[in-house]
Amino acid sequence: MTTADYIALVFFAVLWFGYSRLLRGASLFGRTSLTHAMGERRREWIYNSLRRDLKMIDTQIMAGLQNGTAFFASTSIFAIGSCFALLGATEKVDAVFADLPFVFHSGHAVFEMKVGGLAALFGYAFFKFGWSYRLFNYCTILFGSIPMVRDTERDLIAAERAAERVIRMNIIAGGHFNEGLRAIFLSIGYLGWFINPYVFMLTTAIVIVVLTRRQFFSEARLAILDTGPPSNLHLYPIPRGGPSDEGNDSSGGL
Repeated sequence: MTTADYIALVFFAVLWFGYSRLLRGASLFGRTSLTHAMGERRREWIYNSLRRDLKMIDTQIMAGLQNGTAFFASTSIFAIGSCFALLGATEKVDAVFADLPFVFHSGHAVFEMKVGGLAALFGYAFFKFGWSYRLFNYCTILFGSIPMVRDTERDLIAAERAAERVIRMNIIAGGHFNEGLRAIFLSIGYLGWFINPYVFMLTTAIVIVVLTRRQFFSEARLAILDTGPPSNLHLYPIPRGGPSDEGNDSSGGL
């Protein structure tokens, strides 16, 4: 490997670590991150479940979180298998890369090391997704300990403690899921290394910029933080069983 390769690899690691440390804080330049804001919405959801006995909608949300995590865990396994298949075709890939412009051909050993690093990225993502799936499973079990509305009114403190256990577990599971997804995103930037180290640094920086924008400057963040209705929204009361002006029942017509 050349000096530029080592610099690009260190650049990749520093940006990854720095971005992860950035998201552990609550804000950047006074702007709340999307992940932190979503954690507050998780809290609102769990506390809202204390007000209803029928919790089918909550179990459906839990199932959706688990299914999404399982999907990405399976995808990571397939990606790892593809990396090992790529190792078996090193000579063919080298022959293709040798004819491409702007590609620094460094030999079989360096190419295999790059593929091994890519497989390690997907392996890291798989462990994060696998652990997240298990934590969401624990979260479902903890959610089953949330009392009914009648019991909540009798002992509010115990109900809030049960809700806080679910909230903490859900946020931790979501955090591991985000870390696994971040590794998948950064693997796109890692692919630039197969061209040359300068493209590697460029693609890594682009991925980090895109992720930062989504966390702190995206419309999704504004949608989560917007707690009030838009100014052009007009809400009208819905009639409840009263007769209409024509003397017909208000529930009829359609």
